[in-house]
Amino acid sequence: MKIGISCYPTYGGSGIVATELAMALAAEGDEVHVISYALPSRLAFVTPTLFFHEVIVPRYPLFEYPPYPLALATKMVEVARHSGLDVLHVHYAIPNAVSAVLARQILAPQPLPVVTTLHGTDVTLVGNDPSYLETTRFGIVESDAVTAVSASLRRMTIEQLGVQSRIDVVPNFIDPERYESARLLPGARRWARPGERILVHISNFRPLKRVLDVVGIFEQVHRAMPARLLMVGDGPERPKVEQYCREHGICGAITFVGSLPLIEEVLVGADLFLLPSDTESFGLSALEAMACEVPVVATTVGGIPEVVIDGETGYLRPVGDVDGMAAAALRLLGDESLRQRFGAAGRRRAVEVFGQPAVVARYREIYERVAGPSASRSNGRP
Repeated sequence: MKIGISCYPTYGGSGIVATELAMALAAEGDEVHVISYALPSRLAFVTPTLFFHEVIVPRYPLFEYPPYPLALATKMVEVARHSGLDVLHVHYAIPNAVSAVLARQILAPQPLPVVTTLHGTDVTLVGNDPSYLETTRFGIVESDAVTAVSASLRRMTIEQLGVQSRIDVVPNFIDPERYESARLLPGARRWARPGERILVHISNFRPLKRVLDVVGIFEQVHRAMPARLLMVGDGPERPKVEQYCREHGICGAITFVGSLPLIEEVLVGADLFLLPSDTESFGLSALEAMACEVPVVATTVGGIPEVVIDGETGYLRPVGDVDGMAAAALRLLGDESLRQRFGAAGRRRAVEVFGQPAVVARYREIYERVAGPSASRSNGRP
């Protein structure tokens, strides 16, 4: 098939999943065109059938805010018209879905089926804002197919936006082979001193990630045993974390790694992953930790319980229960056989339930549903 994929190019989960999907489809023989305002951080041109199209937004004095949605729609039209796209798959409702629907209307009568994948904050945060609610709903309702990364997000979309459209649950995924080869990397041990237990947190450091809870959990662990916390990513809450570290005298035990395109480079060899978020539509970083045999301590919110099995691949506690999460962390870190058993169970679940081949096949079924199986046959697929 000839597939267009539009996404945000940043380190967030939606961009990561879209990029991994694009590379997986191209590796299977499809022609894939990625459309965004910058090259996605993880995009690697694995085959000559993978292309990138940059959206250029002209700046004029009349426009206080550059009209990116219109420039995006124009680029979608251009790519679809000249590359003969069979389907356009957009990740994140605002503005990608709305721009895609506009592009489809401009191209008529040339067909351009639109598949929209909802990732979380495009519904729970941005889409639920009165300033965007109606356009978010419009983009979803007008799409030819809609997917959500978890059953929790599907329920929330229906409840908050009043959407009656069919929404398929297609979870995020990992490439088992990539995480298997990551075992050969030095991983998290690069940042640790001998004998230290390594805890990892990965996020964009926004308030809903509760990074101060991360440090609070770690502080209790650090008092009980030699330990180091690796904070991967960056964002608006980082200054608060740094101030807390200074005030509590634990800066020497916390390392800010910054943003990494391949987070398995820091997860391999870690002892525990912390994710005490207010909300998570899925919890991709938790899945990636599980793929690296790292147990997870997280909150019982959103899609996390669909990924992490409490008492089997990690422990789940209520939002804000720092003491409970610290106790769970200490239980795992204090019993190496238990920690290894949880890690192995997490790896099995990541591969068997969220492995790339099965999830990519589910997306392909949706493409064929909206574009017709002839689209696959006409491009050389059986």
